[in-house]
Amino acid sequence: MRNEKTGKTATAMMLVVMGLATALPQAAAAETVLRIGMTAADIPRTLGQPDQGFEGNRFTGLTMYDALTMWDLSSADKASVLLPGLATEWKVDDADHKKWVFKLRPGVKFHDGSDFNADAVVWNVEKVLKKDAPQFDASQVGVTASRMPTLVSAKKIDDLTVELTTSEPDSFLPINLTNLFMVSPAKWQKFFAAASGADAKAKAQAAWDAFARDASGTGPWKMSSFTPRERLEVAKNENYWDKARVPHVDKMVLLPMPEANARTAALLAGQIDWAEAPAPDALPEIKQRGFVIYSNEEPHVWPWQFSRVEGSPWNDVRVRKAANLCVDREGLRDGLLGGLMVPATGTFEPGHPWRGNPTFQIKYDKAAAQKLMQEAGYGPSKHLAVKIQTSASGSGQMLPLPMNEYLQQPLAECYFDVQLDVIEWNTLFTNWRRGAKDPSANGANATNVTYAAMDPFFALVRFLQSSMAPPVSNNWGYINNPKFDELVTKARTTFDPAERDKVLADLHAASVDDAAFLYVAHDVAPRAMSPKIKGFVQPKSWFVDFSPITMTQ
Repeated sequence: MRNEKTGKTATAMMLVVMGLATALPQAAAAETVLRIGMTAADIPRTLGQPDQGFEGNRFTGLTMYDALTMWDLSSADKASVLLPGLATEWKVDDADHKKWVFKLRPGVKFHDGSDFNADAVVWNVEKVLKKDAPQFDASQVGVTASRMPTLVSAKKIDDLTVELTTSEPDSFLPINLTNLFMVSPAKWQKFFAAASGADAKAKAQAAWDAFARDASGTGPWKMSSFTPRERLEVAKNENYWDKARVPHVDKMVLLPMPEANARTAALLAGQIDWAEAPAPDALPEIKQRGFVIYSNEEPHVWPWQFSRVEGSPWNDVRVRKAANLCVDREGLRDGLLGGLMVPATGTFEPGHPWRGNPTFQIKYDKAAAQKLMQEAGYGPSKHLAVKIQTSASGSGQMLPLPMNEYLQQPLAECYFDVQLDVIEWNTLFTNWRRGAKDPSANGANATNVTYAAMDPFFALVRFLQSSMAPPVSNNWGYINNPKFDELVTKARTTFDPAERDKVLADLHAASVDDAAFLYVAHDVAPRAMSPKIKGFVQPKSWFVDFSPITMTQ
């Protein structure tokens, strides 16, 4: 098996080297260039609201753009917390908890030289929420509105003050706003004025297409050149508003490489400097060749998300619990993944303030799993057929196909017959927002989309609250549990952080006790890098800050 894998890696290396030799730039002597192999199959969208999940935010969101609020990515030891971004402070209205006032950072410029101000914030809110706004772009709504589902409008108070209104009291709003990236209205308007089209809608689409090829945000990196499906080059923004985060590298080149062996081969051949999620079986060779492996537990879950629609085999809690007890997570970690995962016993592990005290203890217990399945009417002569939709690669997906193939065997021993429906990552991500009832599910009764667990909405609410079912957000399986809804409402309307943490802990414990997911792994975000890369911090986050990185010659 090892020889077969090595052969595949060698073949992939040869193809990558041949293909990239002409595609990658040769850095000028005085210019430092960081070349990154992404797991995505395409460059995430560059027009301000990326696709490709949080890999898109990592590479084409947080690089070229800023949001009103942002994550602290400066520590490898502490959890990432919320920081002021383009807003310096914010406060909910004491008299009306559906209104928030945000004070904006003065003196910030977009890459095209235009001013960031309250008008720009209103314009960017309306690009995804106001259907009759000239700049409204339906293609950006799905990856944005579902991440801030209660925001309904924005109003300018003065040049540096905006009022944001939600549909209900929502203490999560400042966190949700980390996903709304600010693009230059002036730059877009220039493209709109020059666009041709039969009507305003066609002109707007042409303007967004043009903007995606020549983007303008306020971020620490600005677009240098862009070839769809092949490469994105971003250059440091020397005029970035936070002088401490002006990048130290002159240019960064982002390359889509969805196959782990190809990324690894490109790294070993010197064609890239940084490989996301390298092939686990190649780790000894990577280390032996002097490359550096970075990893850190991040707020992330690799799950199966169950369909709960009528007729789903997962509607029986005994079946859901049996699946959770049937998986040898330690074996998966120590075998296939070479130690690069943390076994998941929920969305949060003991010690986290949102863990709570679940009574259902997730562990490997095949006998208990078989007993539950027999109680549910299954056994050696009667297996339960389940179908899982997954991808071959993608943001945070780790090694989805080998991992799902690993799960098939122990689940078979617990009387499950697991069928895999393998599709392209971005299609899987789009299907995630369409739900289990949509034809795109292709008969699957579970979906394997990894999720970030950095904040209450992303970690819990969008999956567990009944009103978050498609098309609103990511309750793919249409969970409808009154207890979950009651706790979500209580958490949203609790503005004291310590009290809110207690409610969230109760919500998480309830979800584990209900076996809401098949919890498998927490990613540790393995990255293999050239020893030339210095100053990198691997935070406890899905995201990273590229600004502190330097490259030695």
